[in-house]
Amino acid sequence: MLAIVRIAAGSKALTTDARRAPAVAVLREWLDGFIVIGLVALFLATFVIRTFYIPSISMIPTLHVGDIVLVDELSYRLHPPRPGEIAVFMPPIASGGDDFVKRVIGVPGDTISIRHGIVYRNGRAVSEPYINQAPRYNLEIAHYTIYVDGVALNPRQADIPPRSMWQAPNRIPRGFYFVLGDNRNYSDDSHVWGFAQRHGPFAAGPLKGTSARARFAGPVFCIFWPLHRFRILS
Repeated sequence: MLAIVRIAAGSKALTTDARRAPAVAVLREWLDGFIVIGLVALFLATFVIRTFYIPSISMIPTLHVGDIVLVDELSYRLHPPRPGEIAVFMPPIASGGDDFVKRVIGVPGDTISIRHGIVYRNGRAVSEPYINQAPRYNLEIAHYTIYVDGVALNPRQADIPPRSMWQAPNRIPRGFYFVLGDNRNYSDDSHVWGFAQRHGPFAAGPLKGTSARARFAGPVFCIFWPLHRFRILS
């Protein structure tokens, strides 16, 4: 009789363990999945995507004060900034170490001019449905500098590289970019402080000779917060 009881008890324990095994396996699969997702999220947050808070009105109507956007920090390791992209970068003026966000208008080799509120790149008018209003200034890249309303920007106050760094007197030099805010008349940008630089020490302007280094962090690709403004940016 004792033997029968032991066999019955053993069978019951076996049945319980057999039932428990699939549940444990499922739990392990879920845990493994969460671990993988967590590692991927950590990788993205560390090396690929960063958040950026919009502190000013310079990019209205595209970006509003208080928006939190996502920046793709991988893109500019694979290719240079492109016209039309909204880029986060280190400006060539004192900013307390904070990045700026502006729209890339011209890239190395481009000619840029602004006449009667219209931006021309390489002689062609740029369609800009995203701007808040047309610029109220005229501008031209010529004679190795940037002229705003006929006055050349001062290389002590703006990042206007020396002639030796230009490939042509009227084209954006290699490694430099012309950027503007979408809120054109209320934006400190290339019409005020010259070119944005891809990398390296600043060639001119107030940060020349300092430890500050130029950089482009990446393009903005999404308005993440607040939720009612969430959208992917083309």
